[in-house]
Amino acid sequence: MTVNDNKDDSMGKARPRARFVRETADVRRQALIEATARCLAEKGVGGTSVRAICAHAGVSSGLLTHYFDGVDALILATYADVGAKVSAALDAAVEAAGDDPRDRLRACLQANFLSPILDPDLLATWIAFWSLVKSDPKIAAVHAEVYGGARAQLETLLRAAAPAMSDARVRVAAISLTALVDGLWLELCLDRSTFSPEEAQAMVEDAMLQVLAGI
Repeated sequence: MTVNDNKDDSMGKARPRARFVRETADVRRQALIEATARCLAEKGVGGTSVRAICAHAGVSSGLLTHYFDGVDALILATYADVGAKVSAALDAAVEAAGDDPRDRLRACLQANFLSPILDPDLLATWIAFWSLVKSDPKIAAVHAEVYGGARAQLETLLRAAAPAMSDARVRVAAISLTALVDGLWLELCLDRSTFSPEEAQAMVEDAMLQVLAGI
């Protein structure tokens, strides 16, 4: 591919020659994954076709089939990618909270009510994934991995914040807090007129303190 150099135009002025950059396979795969996420958010599973994805990505259908074995494989990769991005956002919030175990636990819970996780478009994408969990074993496996990883992270943070808590209690606490967070997150993404993200954070804080007090 060429790089920028100058060429005189008809007016005698130098104009830059266009710069072309050869995209790597990873970049092209990621572009298709991001286009699929947008399609799922806008059109749902039924409207997410090769044509729609390629239109969003600005590529030919041949490129999609070159990198993925059809739309189903691409949706699967997109679910894993979205789950990884949510996990990375939670990890970043935990690390930014410092070394205090309670602060780290609090940060993990409350990050769900901040950007980039608190996003109506993300909800629309999740709904598309959820609609496939019962019918597609591969999607179900990714779903189990994503949610299992989130609960495992919460269990680790709970053990650090409450070393005396039994394993059985940690497991139940992680499930309870996850359910509360998911319910509040879902309602906020659908409609923020009932309560605010700050109120959701306060409710989760109360639940966290109750769990830790019940050691």
